[in-house]
Amino acid sequence: MGVEEQIKALEEELRRTPYNKATEHHIGRLKAKLARLKEKVEKEHKKGSYQQFSIKKEGDATAVLVGAPSVGKSTILNKLTGAKSEVADYSFTTLKPVPGMLEYKGAKIQIVDVPGIVEGAARGRGRGKEVISAIRSTDLILIVSDVFNVYQIDLVKKELYEAGIRINQKKPEIVVKRKVRGGINITHTTPISISKETITEVLREYRIHNADVILREDITIDRLIDAIQGNRVYIPAIEVINKIDLVDESYVEELRKQFSGAVFISAEKNINLEELKEKIYERLEFVRIYLKPPGRKPESEPMVLRKGATVKDVCKKLHRDMVQKFRYAKVWGNSVRFPGQRVGLDHRVEDGDVVTIYS
Repeated sequence: MGVEEQIKALEEELRRTPYNKATEHHIGRLKAKLARLKEKVEKEHKKGSYQQFSIKKEGDATAVLVGAPSVGKSTILNKLTGAKSEVADYSFTTLKPVPGMLEYKGAKIQIVDVPGIVEGAARGRGRGKEVISAIRSTDLILIVSDVFNVYQIDLVKKELYEAGIRINQKKPEIVVKRKVRGGINITHTTPISISKETITEVLREYRIHNADVILREDITIDRLIDAIQGNRVYIPAIEVINKIDLVDESYVEELRKQFSGAVFISAEKNINLEELKEKIYERLEFVRIYLKPPGRKPESEPMVLRKGATVKDVCKKLHRDMVQKFRYAKVWGNSVRFPGQRVGLDHRVEDGDVVTIYS
């Protein structure tokens, strides 16, 4: 039996097997084996000649418009950024990534329109692998549908998941330290739902027979497999439902109940585009800091960084040689205990901080 046939057989067995404590071991083993086979297929595909789309990242962050063909992604890009992505009443108008720049609250946010995703994209259908290769490197995903095809949101999520993209999830707080001998030792800092026996079975499927495993969250089998494979990417996402001008408000209200976190817009009629900009800005978690040259007043224009940025990131953005020349910095704001506190490169800045770099 070939690898593809094995994958289909495992998927069918998983569908037929009810999940309970009695079957947990078996399901864990099946999922691990399935993930390992899919990874093998993916590695074989990477040896092929398919061309990856590349996005030259610019600005303070990059967000990508992802969705099925003809949901209005190009119109959204054009309205948000003033770009000139082609718009037409037929599918697959966009054949390669088209970037634009949104400037909002001092931040420069690159918005990229990519070709539409169809069912089977994770396996390469409709140039899916090229599109997904571009998505993996972005900072935010905008999953776009229109009011007539909202089911496509789930389709896109499924394809992204199959391609190893985890949206609106944090990286598993799981550490697997392989060792030469001693078997598998599992410790956890919080109660866990799956048994240690199941965890051991999954590890053995990956030929891990000796390891120290530390769990800092109540894991699932899928999260455990993600941690072992280590090739997943974790990206925040916003659901965007377009073309609300073409249906009754009562229908839109029904959709709001189903998609409570979504942003409902009409790109064509400029409805709720400001709300979408604000949501993009919020999800990217920007930090604005103000540079203060020694002996002078703080600059009025902020430097925009991402949440978690350090003084080292400030130096890198100022000049590529600044890290090597750095002596110390002084900071005023919420990130320090007292105004003008002297800090090093690893100090984490917060929104509104004033920073002086001494080099």
